[in-house]
Amino acid sequence: MQSTLCSEIIFEGVGLHSGKPARMILRPAEANFGVWFRRTDVDDADQYIPALWHRVETSPLCTLIVNDSGIAVSTVEHIMAALAGCGVHNALIEIDGPEAPILDGSSVPFVRGILDAGVRKLAEPVKAIEILKTVEVRSDSGWARLSPNDRGLRMDFEIIFSDAAIGAQKKTLQLANGAFVRELSSSRTFCRASDVDAMRAAGKALGGTYENAVVVDGDKVLSPGGLRHDDEAVRHKMLDALGDLALAGAPIVGHYEGHKAGHAMTNALLHELFATPGSFRFVQCDAAQADQLPGAGVEAHEIPAVA
Repeated sequence: MQSTLCSEIIFEGVGLHSGKPARMILRPAEANFGVWFRRTDVDDADQYIPALWHRVETSPLCTLIVNDSGIAVSTVEHIMAALAGCGVHNALIEIDGPEAPILDGSSVPFVRGILDAGVRKLAEPVKAIEILKTVEVRSDSGWARLSPNDRGLRMDFEIIFSDAAIGAQKKTLQLANGAFVRELSSSRTFCRASDVDAMRAAGKALGGTYENAVVVDGDKVLSPGGLRHDDEAVRHKMLDALGDLALAGAPIVGHYEGHKAGHAMTNALLHELFATPGSFRFVQCDAAQADQLPGAGVEAHEIPAVA
């Protein structure tokens, strides 16, 4: 069955890139509503922005969605990953500015809020996107691929960085039975120390701190407390990918592979999927299929403990 929230949830923090205060309220929604953002600070244009792949505009450091009136919300990937990973299919997200709060740089504060509030089943069955044939996109730096997989969503991701604190990392997960919450939700965004000054000079990462991002310098991790996982970087890339795939508008039943892929490449992959005849079909999930989707059976005790 489709799911929504049992009650509203409030999150307050600052935007990673703007550094400005941000207040976000998650509200329950009816079946087949999907996920929408509403910019409550806008009074002279359409406030509503659908959380969908074709509303994404190019942004190098985050996922930005824009409506026909030009009203945007950025850095939506972490909350989208939390909703998908907790099995929430319908929600209205009210926000008082152009950027979602970064909180601790991961999805775990959102997951904790969602599971503390509770997830409520709705009468309508879940519709999923079943991948029927392989689609792929490539760039000079990496590639991403979706191919058939009959057991929910499997994800394989590989990254390669010159900094020894990150290096080459690879991870595979079957995103079912709470795997997102246990394995990925607490992993934070990361960057090189050498990039921080350049980003701030360009007006980016103004809200970034060593507490809401993993900052590395060669073989050193500069953030207090070090890493939450030895392979936190690739886990965060997988978190981002789940959030970006959630913009498909329905859970994906398939195998996602990413090699040095980022937000733009995952969105390009969705464009390729929906432009390729015969590559997918919408399916109404029975109970066994629904049990293989991210979020099925998740419980609050599975949330990782973080400092």
